[in-house]
Amino acid sequence: MSIDEQVLNYPIPAAAPLDPPAEWAELRGECPVAHVRLPSGDQATLLTRYDDVKQVLADPRLTRQLSAPDAARLSADGGGVFNSEVSQIIPDSGADHLRWRRLVGRWFTAKRMAALRPQMARIADELIDAMVERGAPGDLRAGLGFPLPVYVICDMLGVPAEDRDRFSYWSDTLLNLTRYSREEIEVAQTEFFAYMSGHVSAKRDQPGDDLLSELIAAGGPDEGGLSDLQILVTGMALLVAGHETTANMIGKMVSMLLADRGRWEALLADPALVRTAVEETLRLDANSGFGLPRYLPVETEVGGTVLPKGTTVICSMAAANRDESAFEAAAEMDLTRSPNPHLSFGSGAHSCLGQSLARTELQVVLEVLLRRLPGLELAVPVAELERVEGLAVGGLRTVPVRW
Repeated sequence: MSIDEQVLNYPIPAAAPLDPPAEWAELRGECPVAHVRLPSGDQATLLTRYDDVKQVLADPRLTRQLSAPDAARLSADGGGVFNSEVSQIIPDSGADHLRWRRLVGRWFTAKRMAALRPQMARIADELIDAMVERGAPGDLRAGLGFPLPVYVICDMLGVPAEDRDRFSYWSDTLLNLTRYSREEIEVAQTEFFAYMSGHVSAKRDQPGDDLLSELIAAGGPDEGGLSDLQILVTGMALLVAGHETTANMIGKMVSMLLADRGRWEALLADPALVRTAVEETLRLDANSGFGLPRYLPVETEVGGTVLPKGTTVICSMAAANRDESAFEAAAEMDLTRSPNPHLSFGSGAHSCLGQSLARTELQVVLEVLLRRLPGLELAVPVAELERVEGLAVGGLRTVPVRW
């Protein structure tokens, strides 16, 4: 049976931790609008070509909220970051969405990120000090990749970073595909909601110089601000998004650069390549997770195929980022590639609000590692790296390194 006649199980497994599934290239070539079965058993449509993914992500009519009765459920136990009631509280279209992005986006400008760089570098240096003190081999994910973005986002939200292990667990349950039961998810989300509710109340009583205090000070919806519930859920969403994806990407980025020693040597020889190297690892990341779902409230034509109203589409940005029609030598890592219009942060009105934060953290981590640990290498063969399984985000369980 040819690939265009199959209903593939999704996510599609890959043979190696840093490599893409072979099916991506086949799908782009033969079946760019494919039928897939999700972990819930529901069916959806998978897009793998650059132009198609960009079109759907940039279409303001299409929603990320899978709350319609005929929308696909991602996981069998429901809930999760796209299907849950919580996901409907932050507006995802129209004037309300623009207001939310304007209010929150002030904290994620390039200017503000530039001001944060020295603090990020200081945190990275301290974390590397602790890794070196513990001795090699060490786990780069646990020692640096996970704590650095947590410290930064906790500082921005005015949340105590010592609660980071709880945040991590709560985040994982929100990003569940197959790892947790419905009961575990409900308990964790209730705990997370209660925690953030208490935190927002405390900020109302004693404001600080942080994002949540600023949102509270902006007043309610009648004054051009957000409702109490929207502020609370914004805090939850930023805590999840602000550490989980970047923590995973730090581990994957370093692994991709160390997988071929020539790449690391090129960066040591010319640290000015750090910016383009970060973008290229974002583009080539084959283990980015589920992709972005979109629900079609109207009939939509994509890639020459008419998709009926009620279709749930999965946009695989990682597959699209390897499309030969969009990138020359798309399967090759080119540390000097510029421009690099990858779709790793989405496209259009819903593109990732925190992309300047993620970029800055990745650049700073790479700069500090090159300066502090030039002899860094993987402590296990690439093939022995283990993927994170059962969550909507992709990553590596550990990144064993020596120096």
